[in-house]
Formats: sequence, structure tokens, C-alpha cells
Amino acid sequence: MEQLQNVFASTDLRRKIIAGLAAAGMFAAILAMTNLASKPSLTLLYSGLETSQAGEIVKSLEARGVTYDIRGGSIFVEAAQRDALRMTLASEGLPANNTKGYELLDSLNGFGTTAQMFDAAYWRAKEGELARTIAASPLVSTARVHIANSSRNPFQKNAEPSASVSVTATDGAMPANHAKALRYLVASAVAGLSPDNVTVIDDKGGLIGTSDEVATSGAGQDKAEALRAKVQNLIEARVGYGNAVVEVSVDTITETESIRETLIDPESRVAISTDTEERSGNSTEAAGGDVTVASNLPDGAAGGGGDGNSSQNTETRERVNYEVSETLREVTRAAGAIKRLSVAVLVNGTEITNAEGQTVFEPRSAAELETLKELVSSAVGYDEARGDVITLKSLQFQPLDTVGTAATSSFMSSMALDVMSLIQIGVLALVALVLGLFVLRPILTKPAPATSLSPTQSLGYTPDGAQPLNGEIASENEGLGAVDFANQNALPDTVSTLEEDPVERLRNLIAERQDETVQILRSWLENKEEKA
Repeated sequence: MEQLQNVFASTDLRRKIIAGLAAAGMFAAILAMTNLASKPSLTLLYSGLETSQAGEIVKSLEARGVTYDIRGGSIFVEAAQRDALRMTLASEGLPANNTKGYELLDSLNGFGTTAQMFDAAYWRAKEGELARTIAASPLVSTARVHIANSSRNPFQKNAEPSASVSVTATDGAMPANHAKALRYLVASAVAGLSPDNVTVIDDKGGLIGTSDEVATSGAGQDKAEALRAKVQNLIEARVGYGNAVVEVSVDTITETESIRETLIDPESRVAISTDTEERSGNSTEAAGGDVTVASNLPDGAAGGGGDGNSSQNTETRERVNYEVSETLREVTRAAGAIKRLSVAVLVNGTEITNAEGQTVFEPRSAAELETLKELVSSAVGYDEARGDVITLKSLQFQPLDTVGTAATSSFMSSMALDVMSLIQIGVLALVALVLGLFVLRPILTKPAPATSLSPTQSLGYTPDGAQPLNGEIASENEGLGAVDFANQNALPDTVSTLEEDPVERLRNLIAERQDETVQILRSWLENKEEKA
């Protein structure tokens, strides 16, 4: 410490200022490194939230005393607390969907509310309730519902309501079956709304689960999945879990067909009614004579005699109505019927020990495979006339790579430092090292004294490496003897003999060079007087 003070005192003012600034810079770098090392590593908690949602989460974090940071709409917390905070906030319903439902109707009063205002508030409440219900699903993070109801216009005829649903999936994709369920959910909540008039849109602007997709591919995928599960359970009951792979492909009919057929059998008839009509009549023709007054009398007393003709007619008519046998058949074939079925089953073999004690693979026997094939045929409803195909093979399974399925800890994860923190610490450490090596060290290093002596004062170096006098005295009570400068050639021999004892060598040099020693002492005294 005393040597450092002496060196600092011997330097000039410029070097002192440079040394002070360099020391301050190095101290600041070390302080920044310490601050970064002690600062916790922050990781992303939530991003892309609405302002109200982010405010509720920040309020909850402040109530818990959690260290957080907000960077451009994203909330960062300590990496060690992130998962626990997500589960805790989820239990409190955060981030919450702030869409209002039927509570909008609570603010309405009967005095200042018109029918139009009530209808608008009612449909807003209906949309909010549906959005809440949809967002409650674990597959949906946010949802918006819009209902176009035409009941307000009484002059519009045959107008059907429609609706659109905009959802944001948690994993980036929503299954078509879930979208179909959403359409039926909205259609059931709105009177007169058909599921075909409900459109589901994802956050990327694409339609999810349209009616055409459900009619064509949806039915076939559902049937294939159901058949695959049946065959998988059946095969694994024999070969064991994980020793069978089943794939089912179902080709379905995509068009709708309606057939109407009428068959008439002329040989088969039934009398359904009989109509009989009978007619009878009598006619009499009198003989001719003169017409007199007596012939016109009622009793005919005055009638004259003569011959007359009489006739009687009887007519019978029968009509029978028959009904011919007729068969009317109407057949409607909807889309989704199985047109062709293909089943592929891969079964793992068994491992046996041979005579040499080695474990070898052995495929399953043909009889066992045939039995399994019969079971598969019965499970899927195999129809040879339809063109169904069932393929069952026994091959050796290769071990699957499970990289990334197990949670492992590394050195970097234990330090809880991210890449940017390491880069910052490295840069600051490099700055501190540069300041220490290239600034402070040259300044604090004592420079070699540059003493210029006159020719009469120069001690010189001898070819053997003898050093000149440097003005240092080994002992305080030792005097200066006489030095003979006449014989300078003897100096190297004297010095070479005293190389082992520097003190003795200095004494001999002072004794031999007394005049030069006196001049050096005089120069020291003069320098001290000038400083004083």
C-alpha cells in the first residue's frame, strides 16, 4: 500500500486524472455486472392482451408482491414463478373475458328506454352470453359473436336470422367437430336460427368446419376413427399394449340420391265395389175406334168394344270395380355412406431365446394372423362385394426415439439466465478487463528513471556488465572513502569479484569513485532546496 502511494505521488497531474477516470469506469462496470447478476431473469407471462385484461393481471401481481416488467404490451415475470402464477391467475379467472352479458339489461329503466333501445341491449346481451360460453372452453382463448336478426323489420318477408362467431384457439388450430358444436350452440340459443346460417371464423380469417366439409370428410373421418379404435382394442387384447398399429381408411359417398319407384302387378286384383242396377216396365196399347162423347166418359160405359196390345220389359245391369296391386317405394341415399373400406394392421412379433442363448425376433404364425384377420373382419363389417381390403402383417417394431418427452435440467436452466443476460455480463467483464490491463496497469507502473549525467559524472557500463552508481546507500553510518579514477581498467575485475555481494560492490564503487559520489549527493541537496 505504501509503495502504491509513493507511485501515485510521483506521477504528474494528467496521469492522476486519467487513473481516476479509469478507476471510476472500472468501478461502474463492476457495479453494473453485480446488478445484472443479482437481477432475476424475467420470462414472458402473457402477451397480446387487451388493456383491461392486462390491468387486472398487473393489479393481481402487485397485490402478491411479484416482480414484473411490462415491455410493449407483454408482461414478464420471474422464470421460477411463471407456471405457478399462470395456474393461480387461471383459478381467479384471469385473464378474464370482459364481454358483458345480461347485466346490460340491469341498467335499463322503464321511463327512458324505448323498444329499439331494449332490442339493441337484448341482442348485445345475447351475444355477450354466447361469447362467454364459447370462451369457457379450454380450446378457445377469446370469442366474439355477432347475430343478424331481421325481426325488427316487419315489412321484410321470409328473412332468416344469421350469426357469425370469431374465435381464437389456444393451440392455434380448432377441430372441425368443435366448430360444428359451436354452430349448433349458437343456433339453439337464437330462435329461428339454423346451424347452416352460422359461420365460424378463426383468428387467421379462415372458415372452420363448413357444412360441405362436415358432409364429405367429417363423416368419413368419424367412422374411420371409430373403427380404428375398435380394431386397436381388439388386437392389443391379444398382442399387448403398444404392439399393434392400426390404420383405417373409409371412402364415403359424397352425393345425395333419391329414388322413387312404383310397381303395378296386373295379375293381382281385388274387387272393391259391386254396383247392380235393375229396370222393369209395362206398356198397353188399346184398339182403335170412333171417338164419341161416350168414349170419353170416366167409367167407359160409353166405350165401344175393340182389341188392345200390352207388353212388359225387365233390364238388369251389374258393375264391379277392381283395384290392381301397386307398390310405391321411395329411397333416399344421403351422403356419408361407406363406399369402400381399407384396414391395415401391423403387429409386432415375439422375441425368443435360441439354442445359443441369444434373443432373436420371431414373427407371429400364419394361423394366428389368420385368426386375427377374421376378428378384424367381423369388427369392421367386412364386405367383399363392396371391395373392402384388410391387410395384416407381423413385422419387428423399431424402438422409437423419445427425445424431448422427458423434462431434464441443464446448467443454463439452473442458473436462471437467458442469452441476453449472459451477453451483457460478458461485455461488461470485457470492458472491466480492458480498463484494468490497458489503462490502470500502465499508469500505475513506475517508469524507469531517466538520469542524464555529464561526461565527468557518467559511470558507464563496462563490457563485463558492471552497473553505474545509482545514488542508493546501503547503510547510514558508512562513510565514503577515496576513489582512484586513474586506474579504470581495474573496475571490471573488482565488480566481477563482488557480484555475489551487492553491498560490498557498492562500497567499493563509492570508495573508488569518491568525486562522482560527492557530485551525486550535491545534486540531491540542490533538488531538495529547489522543491522547498
